Amino acid sequence: MVDRASVASARTGASAANAYRLYADALAGERLPAAFVDLDALDRNGERLGARAAGLPVRLVTKSIRSVAILRYLIASFPYLQGLLCFSPAEAAWLAGLGFDDLVVAYPTVEPSEIALVAAAVRGGASITLMVDHVDQLDIIDACAAAAATSLPVAIDMDASTAFPGVHFGVYRSPVATPAAALALAAEIARRPYLRLDGVMGYEGQIAGLNDAVPGQAVRNRIIRTLKARSIRDVRRRRGAIVAALVAAGHRLRFVNGGGTGSFESTARDSSVTELAAGSGFYLPGLFDHYAVHLGEPAAGFALPVTRRPTAGMVTCAGGGYPASGPIGPDRLPKPWLPAGATLLANEGGGEVQTPVRLAAAGALPIGAPVFFRHAKAGELCERFETLLLLRGGAIVDRVATYRGDGRCFF
Repeated sequence: MVDRASVASARTGASAANAYRLYADALAGERLPAAFVDLDALDRNGERLGARAAGLPVRLVTKSIRSVAILRYLIASFPYLQGLLCFSPAEAAWLAGLGFDDLVVAYPTVEPSEIALVAAAVRGGASITLMVDHVDQLDIIDACAAAAATSLPVAIDMDASTAFPGVHFGVYRSPVATPAAALALAAEIARRPYLRLDGVMGYEGQIAGLNDAVPGQAVRNRIIRTLKARSIRDVRRRRGAIVAALVAAGHRLRFVNGGGTGSFESTARDSSVTELAAGSGFYLPGLFDHYAVHLGEPAAGFALPVTRRPTAGMVTCAGGGYPASGPIGPDRLPKPWLPAGATLLANEGGGEVQTPVRLAAAGALPIGAPVFFRHAKAGELCERFETLLLLRGGAIVDRVATYRGDGRCFF
């Protein structure tokens, strides 16, 4: 058994060898591959997010967690978490049935069967808000609400990207980029007898989800930080104008949601925002390694067993082909984590049935030993595993289901 002081030392990088030994001892005898969450690191990440939120409530992003048990644990542990930001209407209805409250679905939906689940849940007393950004979505939602004889709350998703000359800085999401567009959509919502406007969301992905301190890329980092600073000012101005226009027109907004793990500081300074959103900051996957702001420490990973030793300085692990969504590239592949210095092979990457790993100089691992990896994105790892092993103080203290383990797959 390793004590908490040793755990903290290992997490801060004081001894990568101790960190490897810590996890290897904890998972000894477990069936591999296996996914795990280090509760000690998870707690420290939660404390860090709370401090960064600067007093604003934080809506917990479910797609980055994807485990009911972990959602419950985080909500019980951190009072600043208020409500859930879901990625699917069916997911929101399911979670409402499990006792979760104040759920907002972050993405528009046009699937009547899923909207019907939400309408039934709302009619039964649940608080679920659907996201919209186009008038055509309203007709579908309104018809489903009418069929259920209930009123459905909706929120407007505003465009939080920034248009620079020749550069679209941000993601392609909503067409609602101006106060006029927001007012027009709000007026259409008011015209539908079974809909009511509940809030506004604006996710500045180009600020929250873009690395700006990548080693060896000093020029790129400076450019990204400059674009971020300009985009922060642009988003703050436009979001403030949209919110002010809606309020002036008599629309009552229960919430204005913004930000993500990587943008707490700038979003919290926007006076129009009433709540932040975060999920990845708890697990802290690989894509969040290189930010100018310190975001936390790895708290989730997976272990693959060594099944071959094809040549000196190299091992081959079973499984491991767990790429993340987004643009195809090396940063979407799992990262070998421990032992330190391990790397994937450029011409093989992570494979469906096997993953070769090059070890650091003089490194050696026996057949059957684990190699520890981190997924590039947070909750997507849970789609590969039915169970998460929960570690505390260097030992397994619980085993909990992922969404997949609960038999749920929403996309």
